[in-house]
Amino acid sequence: MGLTFQIEHRDTQTQARAGRIKTAHSEIETPVFMPVGTAGTVKALTQEMLEELDARIILGNTYHLFLRPGHETIRQLGGLHKFISWPRSILTDSGGFQVFSLGDLRKIREEGVEFRSHLDGSKQFLSPEVSMQIQHALGSDIVMCFDECTPFPATEKQAKDSLELTSRWAKRSRAEFDRLKDTPLSTGKSPSLFGINQGSVYPDLRRQSLEQLVEIGFEGYAIGGLSVGEEKSQMYDITEFVAPQLPADKPRYLMGVGTPEDLIECVARGVDMFDCVMPTRNARNGQVFTSRGKLNIRNARFTSDSKPLDEDCNCMVCRRYSRAYIRHLWNCGEILASTLCSVHNLAFYLDSMQSIRQSIALGEFTSFRTSFLNKYRSSSNEE
Repeated sequence: MGLTFQIEHRDTQTQARAGRIKTAHSEIETPVFMPVGTAGTVKALTQEMLEELDARIILGNTYHLFLRPGHETIRQLGGLHKFISWPRSILTDSGGFQVFSLGDLRKIREEGVEFRSHLDGSKQFLSPEVSMQIQHALGSDIVMCFDECTPFPATEKQAKDSLELTSRWAKRSRAEFDRLKDTPLSTGKSPSLFGINQGSVYPDLRRQSLEQLVEIGFEGYAIGGLSVGEEKSQMYDITEFVAPQLPADKPRYLMGVGTPEDLIECVARGVDMFDCVMPTRNARNGQVFTSRGKLNIRNARFTSDSKPLDEDCNCMVCRRYSRAYIRHLWNCGEILASTLCSVHNLAFYLDSMQSIRQSIALGEFTSFRTSFLNKYRSSSNEE
C-alpha cells in the first residue's frame, strides 16, 4: 500500500486544513511536525520515548545513511524500519540539502553532484538515480526527489538555472523511482515520491517550478529552498503564494521549518507537513520552548526554581522534574539534561500541532492562532 491522503476539515478564514495521511506503517494526522532522525536516531531519544510522545513519522537522511553505515548494510538488515526498530512511518530526505551545505567540498553538474565526504574526505557521487536507489534500499515510506537547494541570496538567473536543474532531476527521480517499483523492497511495502518546489524568493520562478512538478506528477509536494537565510516575511510570502497552488488533494510539505510561530503561520497558509532540527538541536544547547516563549535553562536564575519547564505542559519531563534539577544536570555535564530538554521540546511541538488540528476541526483556528501567538510572544523573554 502506498500513501493516501484525505482532507477532513478546512478553516473558513485561512488556508489551514486538517487531514489524514496513511502509509503502510502508520496513520498520520495533519498538520504534522516530523522529528528529525538524521542518522537513524532522533538525537538523545529512544524510539520508546518517541512512541510515548506519539510521533507517527520521523525523518532519516540519504546523505548520512549512505556514508555511514551504508545503504546496502541497511538493506541486508531488513531496511531502515527494522534497522532502527521503528514501526511507524519514515520520510527520507534525498541528500540534496546536505550536499548543498558542503560548499566548496562539492561540484554540481548535470549528471549529479561530486562531493567529498565530511567524515573522511573520500570522493562520492549522488545523482537522482543514486538517491532513488539509496532510498529504495532504506525502504522509507516517503521518498524525496533529488534537488538542488538554491542558495540565498541568489540572482533571478541563478535561481532560474537552479530550479530548471531541479526540474530535470525531478523527471529523472520519477523515472528511476518508477523503475524500482518492480524491484522487491526489503520492507515489502510500497513507498511514495514527493517533488520539491524551488525558485528562491521569486514568485514567477516558483510558479514555473510548480507547473513543471505537477506535469510530472507526484504523490505529494514539498516547498524547498526556504529558511536558508531569507527574511521571515519572505518565507511567509512565498509559502502563501505556493502552498494554495499545489494540488489540493496531495500533502503539502514545507521543508526545514521551523519555530513554533512558523508552524502556526504556515499552517494558516496551507501547509500540512513540517520538519526541523530546532527542537532537538536547541534542547542540546539548553534552550527549551514553552507556551510562554523560550527559556535558557542554564541561566543562574533557575538555580532554585522548583517549577517545571512549562507549567502548561503535561509531558513526562514537566510532570516530574524541576527547572532547578535540569539546570543542575547541565552544570554537571550530565547527558540526561539533553534528553530531558529534547523530550520536552518535542512534546511541546507535537502537542502544539495536536491543538492546531483540534482548533481547525472545531472551526476555531483563527482565535487559537491569535491566542497562541499572543501568549508565546508576550513572554518570549529568554527567561
